[in-house]
Amino acid sequence: MRWLGAFEAELLAVMRVVVGFLFACHGAQKVFGVFGGLDERGAAAPLLSLLGVGGLIELLAGVLVAVGLFSRYAAFIASGQMAVAYFMAHQPQGVLPITNGGELAALYGFVFLYLAARGRGRLTLAAALGRPDLG
Repeated sequence: MRWLGAFEAELLAVMRVVVGFLFACHGAQKVFGVFGGLDERGAAAPLLSLLGVGGLIELLAGVLVAVGLFSRYAAFIASGQMAVAYFMAHQPQGVLPITNGGELAALYGFVFLYLAARGRGRLTLAAALGRPDLG
């Protein structure tokens, strides 16, 4: 599959954009109540709550990762947030992510940890602005 390696930069960019966008959508659910994110009272999560702060992190980190600005920092913070979410909300429900509903938290956590270690790649807004230091 060496031919696929020729597209490494493009595939990293696609993964970063898709993962960041989907993560930002989770944040938008909590912060704005869109995409089915309203509670039983028809309200979004209060911003000064654990869920609200988590939503802000998801929204901002998702956007930053998707566009490639400060993405290592954003991915590292998002990875930590997913670890906290997993161990606070999911792990008490069972040992394995498949049985405790924590698959997304575990998957996002490790993808963001990889992106924090790997970096954003070449195809980013920071690179387009000629400011690789912003990546």
